[in-house]
Amino acid sequence: MSGGDGPAIRWRIRGATIALDRPVIAGILNVTPDSFSDGGRFLDPVAARDHAADMVAEGADLIDVGAESTRPGAEAVSAAEEWRRLEPVLSSVVRLGVPVSVDTVKGEVARRALDAGASIINDVSGLRGGRALAELAARTGAGLVLMHMRGTPRSMQDDTRYDDVVREVAAVLASARGTAIDAGCEPDQVAVDPGIGFGKSLEGNLELIARLDELAASGAPVWIGPSRKSFLGTLLEVPPSERIEGTIAACVLALARGARVFRVHDVRAVRRALDVARAIERAGAAADERRPVGAREAAGTP
Repeated sequence: MSGGDGPAIRWRIRGATIALDRPVIAGILNVTPDSFSDGGRFLDPVAARDHAADMVAEGADLIDVGAESTRPGAEAVSAAEEWRRLEPVLSSVVRLGVPVSVDTVKGEVARRALDAGASIINDVSGLRGGRALAELAARTGAGLVLMHMRGTPRSMQDDTRYDDVVREVAAVLASARGTAIDAGCEPDQVAVDPGIGFGKSLEGNLELIARLDELAASGAPVWIGPSRKSFLGTLLEVPPSERIEGTIAACVLALARGARVFRVHDVRAVRRALDVARAIERAGAAADERRPVGAREAAGTP
């Protein structure tokens, strides 16, 4: 991706603009029976609402609701089944007063979710199914997240080889974002997600985070979701419930490289870590500004 002016400073969603001068936390709410980390825990609408409310209290800026698992090997569900799971949850989550994102690849589900009060479409297919979701976002003003995934959840880990994972992922996302803009979306309406854990090897996931600044340089808001992913389990040899520290490390380093929206399970811990990291970044920038120009040049600071 090229042609940008550095990390985005705002993200336009339906009915609002999200400032990106501080880390934005998207709390994960899975209303599925088979998600890798918390499948089945929040199928009950009351449990789902209460969990969403807890995440808002812990510092979530928005809630990302998904009713179709995208774990490796997951089977697709029909639009009717996906909506059956979503419908009783969405209205109560929308009333919490924070933006709601719907994690879906289906136009019918996204349209119904927006009608129910959602303000963001999170498309893990990155428009590979066509322009319908982009056209819907353009008509409604909804924020649109485009994620990179090779294949489908069922097949995505079959081939994780890349010549240059960052350049290849960035090129696919640039093309998808261009399609969304051609469909009528505003540039600051479309966020991109490198798809950590989606068709990537351990090394590929690590390299994407290490070189995330190359993606952020496009000017698109960067959304990232390393939370409890299997690459952390491989590194640390722990189950999903014990990957909080790994999630924090990945998020903090992604923040330093330009990520601005963080999709996570463990909201309180990540919120605190990212707020401290951002405060340190700002203190460093302020100190650089106070130094004489010659001293800044000698230190390699513009």
